[in-house]
Amino acid sequence: MKIEPYLFFDGRCEEAIEFYKQALGAKVEFLMRNAESPEPPPPGALPPGSENKIMHASLQIGGALVMMSDGLCGGDTAFKGFSLSLDCPDADSAREAFAALADGGQIHVPLGKTFWAPLFGMVNDRFGVGWMVGVSEGAAK
Repeated sequence: MKIEPYLFFDGRCEEAIEFYKQALGAKVEFLMRNAESPEPPPPGALPPGSENKIMHASLQIGGALVMMSDGLCGGDTAFKGFSLSLDCPDADSAREAFAALADGGQIHVPLGKTFWAPLFGMVNDRFGVGWMVGVSEGAAK
């Protein structure tokens, strides 16, 4: 059994995918738009004009699979009560990832040394997704 995050971007999924590709080197494993679904949605389930919105996408970010969608585009997406933890192999990659995620976002804990890690910081990216970026103790400085 494993847990894989599934994020809903309320119509901004394609923008999020491009952002994570650039910021974190994410690779698209799968992408399906609403119009490509083998089964049409029930009448009225999707707002008009959402045929090209993303029904489902899977991204490989490092060793993790992150799934995402535009959702039903109802304006109710809020990323609260969780953060994605990004364990970087070294200080340089942590600094680079943190800076990329912070671009257009909000830093909550600046990247710095802690008693548990050589580097750790918390940031919400431009989509409101919380990230905890760190380097494990013993990793390359």
